[in-house]
Amino acid sequence: MNEENNNETEIYVVKTTANQERSVANLIEMMAKKENRDIKAILAPDELKGYILIEASSPEEVEFSIQTLPHARSMIKGASTLKEVEHFLTPKTAVIGITEGSIVELISGPFKGEKARVKRVDETHEEITVELFEAMVPIPITIRGDNVRVLKKEEED
Repeated sequence: MNEENNNETEIYVVKTTANQERSVANLIEMMAKKENRDIKAILAPDELKGYILIEASSPEEVEFSIQTLPHARSMIKGASTLKEVEHFLTPKTAVIGITEGSIVELISGPFKGEKARVKRVDETHEEITVELFEAMVPIPITIRGDNVRVLKKEEED
């Protein structure tokens, strides 16, 4: 494949107000459709606070799109390549970073706010099995990995 052939669209980074990334992305999408702008894609990755990524044919398209929008601060000079941002495009499993023996807090469901120790991690189903600290009898509970927040990881001896 020839890298030079990839220059018809590039990826531009736009600085936004923190926690307003999705609203700015939605506004840009609506404006681009209404004004018939040449914007191909907009990405607001969770791990990239205060920034969104826009795939467009030129920096002028992006500048025009953000100039009147609230919470869209500025465009970062230069363009990124797809290779530089492709790690944002692959979904991460809900159990990443959770290990057996870790102490977690349940953040949703009937046991919300309870602390527990991880007994088993099932990466294929994105589930973990935990035992609650406050329970009279230790009963294993299987929950989705995105329903917990890791408080303390198990130290390696």
